Amino acid sequence: MVRVEMGAAVLGVVVLACVLGAGADGSDHKYKEGDYVPLYANKVGPFHNPSETYRYYDLPFCAPEHPKDKREALGEVLNGDRLVDAPYELSFKEDRNSKVLCKKTLSNEQVAKLRDAVAKDYYFQMYYDDLPLWGFLGKLDKDKEQGDAKYLLFKHIHFDIMYNDDRVIEINVQTDPNVSVDITEDKEVEVEFSYSVTWKKTDIPFEKRMEKYSKSSSMPQHLEIHWFSIINSCVTVLLLTGFLATILMRVLKNDFIKYSHEDDSLEDQEETGWKYIHGDIFRFPQQKSLFAAIVGSGTQLLALAIFIFLLAIVGVFYPYNRGALFTALVVIYALTSGIAGYTATSFYLQLEGTNWVRNLILTGCLFCGPLFLTFCFLNTVAIVYSATAALPFGTIVVIILIWVLVTSPLLVLGGIAGKNSNTEFQAPCRTTKYPREIPQLPWYRSTIPQMAMAGFLPFSAIYIELYYIFASIWGHKIYTIYSILFIVFIILIIVTAFVTVALTYFQLAVEDHEWWWRSILCGGSTGIFIFFYCIYYYHARSDMSGFMQTSFFFGYMTCVCYGFFLMLGTVGFRASLLFVRHIYRSIKCE
Repeated sequence: MVRVEMGAAVLGVVVLACVLGAGADGSDHKYKEGDYVPLYANKVGPFHNPSETYRYYDLPFCAPEHPKDKREALGEVLNGDRLVDAPYELSFKEDRNSKVLCKKTLSNEQVAKLRDAVAKDYYFQMYYDDLPLWGFLGKLDKDKEQGDAKYLLFKHIHFDIMYNDDRVIEINVQTDPNVSVDITEDKEVEVEFSYSVTWKKTDIPFEKRMEKYSKSSSMPQHLEIHWFSIINSCVTVLLLTGFLATILMRVLKNDFIKYSHEDDSLEDQEETGWKYIHGDIFRFPQQKSLFAAIVGSGTQLLALAIFIFLLAIVGVFYPYNRGALFTALVVIYALTSGIAGYTATSFYLQLEGTNWVRNLILTGCLFCGPLFLTFCFLNTVAIVYSATAALPFGTIVVIILIWVLVTSPLLVLGGIAGKNSNTEFQAPCRTTKYPREIPQLPWYRSTIPQMAMAGFLPFSAIYIELYYIFASIWGHKIYTIYSILFIVFIILIIVTAFVTVALTYFQLAVEDHEWWWRSILCGGSTGIFIFFYCIYYYHARSDMSGFMQTSFFFGYMTCVCYGFFLMLGTVGFRASLLFVRHIYRSIKCE
């Protein structure tokens, strides 16, 4: 079994190395003068709705006689890329001056379609020698005095290309509003599309040609904000951990002294405090199967996040390495499913569960199930809109095969390994036959207020960085400072653990022994705060609109927040379990 798991892991690493490197066309990016350099048109769409993108030739542009689609990797398709041959001829080091691309007679319907695209600030994206380039289709020219508006369609594109010896280094696109056609009225329009090309020499080496795309996030003012975020988070962590450590150490020290010096004269006094629930503190929670499944899925997601950060820090996700992140997420999630199976099954059996097969199925569906249902709905929406976000049938089959041939077998192997581990639950105190009655507690010690307190502090440590992440995922900014993001992630884990431990102690101090589920809910409550931030970001910080973009944003962000809930809930429970075991080992419970 170990050999099978190792073989699957090696296979996964090989696949990951192959698919993460996909995106290039297989060339060595070296050309001679006059050589053909691949240019692919990718997609068009409204600038403010990054998920709502369409195929390039869905609009009536000039097209080759037989346009060929570029073969794409899994991550590129998941990213919504649909590359196809572009009609422009940009041969290496050959200048062109106003070359006619084609002459088209646009019908009334085509004019209306282009006018709607101009009104929504449509942009196009292309790739030239794997370098991205963008441009707007047109311009809305408003007359403030008369209140009229003209819809202008750009009909000339100028390409500025820089080269170093035999390699392409940089490409920029310029559109001239003076060379445009008026498409305000519904009538046929004759349009002559043209383009020009200028080549310039540069000293930038080929290895650094992608650096220009990461400069925006590395500019001094942005770095200052990022470091301010980290300093703010570190101060929060230091103050919080120092405060909690001081309070808990003093209180626990007093508790240990008090409980260790009991004598017969204290027997008649009323028993209070966390020591006196030692017979109930390790009473297993209700819904053992669901509890173990949450711990297993949360552990897998934590491992997934750590692996993704490691790949990011070593430079795998450089700007416009098309689809690398999506491919890594799919492949690593599949390979780490064994962690979920092992953790959930072994812990479920420690809780004296009997039906471990059902628990394993629940573990496999706990996160994948909601994600799959969300995907089915959003993919249907994308199909209705004819957007590139709609996955082709072949890609769906590939994902299903990965789940059937990699995810499920590793999940089962992990479950079998967990079943055979024969580990027992380590409880320093024996559990009584009947549970002790929990005293009446004030409202602020109930679950929801505790969750609000537990989620606010970790969220306050990361909310500044959340804006940049959202602007990258749901906008056109580029996020490249992964080392800072990793530090913030570590801070998030530490704060979540400390806050949950503190609230667990306060709960036990008032003799409430039902801490198991409370630690999961308090630890994972940061995911709820992140969801509230999603609502704020959508309405106050973005210009997204339309049913498709709204459904994609809230659909996938709900799944992300749910993943954070599972992951941080697991962190909170594990930290609380270590704490509870420690304090009850330190006293005499009999």
